[in-house]
Amino acid sequence: MADPSTYRPAPGTIPDAPGVYKFREAAGRVIYVGKAKSLRARLSSYFADLAGLHPRTRQMVTTAAGVEWTVVGTEVEALQLEYSWIKEFDPRFNVRYRDDKSYPVLAVTLHEQYPRLHVYRGPRRKGVRYFGPYAHAWAIRETLDLLLRVFPARTCSTGVFKRHGQIGRPCLLGYIDKCSAPCVGRVDEQAHRDIVSDFCDFLAGNTDAMVRKLERQMLAASADLEFERAARLRDDVDALRKAMEKQAVVLGDGTDADVVAFAQDELEAAVQVFHVRGGRVRGQRGWVIDKAAGALADPAANMAELGTAVLVEEFLSQFYGDQAELSREAAGGESVPREVLVPELPENHETIAQWLSSLRGTQVRLRVPQRGDKRALMQTVRRNAAEAFAQHKLRRAGDLTARSAALQELQDALGLDSAPLRIECTDISHVQGTDVVASLVVFEDGLARKSEYRRFSIGAGAEGGDVGSIAEVVRRRFARYQREAAGPQQDPAPALPAGMDPDTGRPRRFAYPPNLLVVDGGAPQATAAADVLADLGVTDVAVIGLAKRLEEVWIPGEPDPVILARTSEALYLLQRVRDEAHRFAISYHRQKRSKRMSASVLDDVPGLGQARKAALLKHFGSLRRLRQATVEEISTVPGVGRHTAEAVLTSLAGVTSPAGGPATEGQTR
Repeated sequence: MADPSTYRPAPGTIPDAPGVYKFREAAGRVIYVGKAKSLRARLSSYFADLAGLHPRTRQMVTTAAGVEWTVVGTEVEALQLEYSWIKEFDPRFNVRYRDDKSYPVLAVTLHEQYPRLHVYRGPRRKGVRYFGPYAHAWAIRETLDLLLRVFPARTCSTGVFKRHGQIGRPCLLGYIDKCSAPCVGRVDEQAHRDIVSDFCDFLAGNTDAMVRKLERQMLAASADLEFERAARLRDDVDALRKAMEKQAVVLGDGTDADVVAFAQDELEAAVQVFHVRGGRVRGQRGWVIDKAAGALADPAANMAELGTAVLVEEFLSQFYGDQAELSREAAGGESVPREVLVPELPENHETIAQWLSSLRGTQVRLRVPQRGDKRALMQTVRRNAAEAFAQHKLRRAGDLTARSAALQELQDALGLDSAPLRIECTDISHVQGTDVVASLVVFEDGLARKSEYRRFSIGAGAEGGDVGSIAEVVRRRFARYQREAAGPQQDPAPALPAGMDPDTGRPRRFAYPPNLLVVDGGAPQATAAADVLADLGVTDVAVIGLAKRLEEVWIPGEPDPVILARTSEALYLLQRVRDEAHRFAISYHRQKRSKRMSASVLDDVPGLGQARKAALLKHFGSLRRLRQATVEEISTVPGVGRHTAEAVLTSLAGVTSPAGGPATEGQTR
């Protein structure tokens, strides 16, 4: 545990101006980002008596090894810079908003030649416009089915679209007039994009104008005695009105607002947002946050003062910053409404309103509803937040407790100085000594951190089987760590913290060591890994081996294994880490083996070069599908004639796996 007095800035060196500050740990990672109207007043409060700080703040300042700051001109600039740094560094002590579930949205792929409408869950992508989120996927599909009558845009996947283009016939939706069938040229690219544009306008809230437009067309068709067209337009108007009725009118027409409410206890909080557009609730969304992290925003305040106002400030800066980025990437759509209704105004609400106005481009009001329909809607959102919070407690209480218990049990069972907050595990995968690969997975605070997974290709030159492969992986991983932690010695620029890249200012990939290194295997594998660490001079990383058969935990140098109770949370965590390393190694091994087998088999075909070999694999997708194809189908690939196609099938007919038959899961380890 670090002493904050060792890195406290000298008195008078901190400017009395608005700015943003970063706390870094010893390895250089940014662990907290904050902003302040006065950097001098705010940073001084972090170095007060530790006993008077909130426990979360005390943990942060004793974990950090340094602090730095950047002066800006205004509080709005500080708000913008704080958001950018939180997104860039993902500090562990900042408030993190986690979706309490994956909400479905209606996605419109505007970046494609023929945009597609479909229900989607997952991360937002560039060039796609999103509507929602909605509480239920079935509600989106039901509304979409109604709207396709009026806006017959494409809803099929890329594979289905291409297939029907090849066969020259539309799908069922094309025959029943719920798709304009651009796949077969029934409409051109611009006509289809106009249909999609009208669809987006309708969902964006321009509903009344669209209905009036169709009514005018209906009356004009009736006047021209085109009664069949008039009847169809009448049905289209009815379909639009039914779609509008599915979202109840809750506020006056034209109201454009987001309504935010919280439910909380001493440790966590749930937030719900209702998106109201054109007076209708167009979607809702929810998050769960670690409330204690809000204490870091003002160490001088007590818990009573760190209530809803602080949560509102943190939420608005993160949520609308993300929304603005998505809006810029997604070819349309407004990121900020005209009005944001909150349960309590933060202290710097005027600054936040000014920032929101800059994101929208017009004036944005930030206020607390006092009476009428908006106050009633706020109470509804608050009830939804309370319900979501209760459900979260039921789902997560056991999980949070279990992870903390697992780390504490590991510390006690292995005799570690502290709980292993960062665990790395490596596993080897091969088939009879060929295509040897290794995986390295990372768990932090008991949760997988997939962005830091690594994989290694061992090659045929490794000696000693699995033990030798483990030693090679550990040597490569920690030799790289030592190089990156040291940094370039010849760089005369101002010193960066250890492990930071001077070009990007961000941590290097292998800059952080684990508290605990787990290897898949028994005493020999654990001893090999420990010997490599000793040779490299790494003394602060504990090593264990986890044997599969009896789930024994082997500590290097100990004659007997540590036996963890079968029901213990510590053993369950180690098993999850080991199984994840095994899964990651297996997937890389299969990928590498598949590429090798594909290349080696097709290399034997006379007259088949690299370009045509790549064209065959791209066209059919796999050797299995290529083997099932006919000579005529193979001959359709550009550059492949009938003679070459026959040679390909002849070569594939005699292929077997390295073991004399198809490789099975049991052959791979």
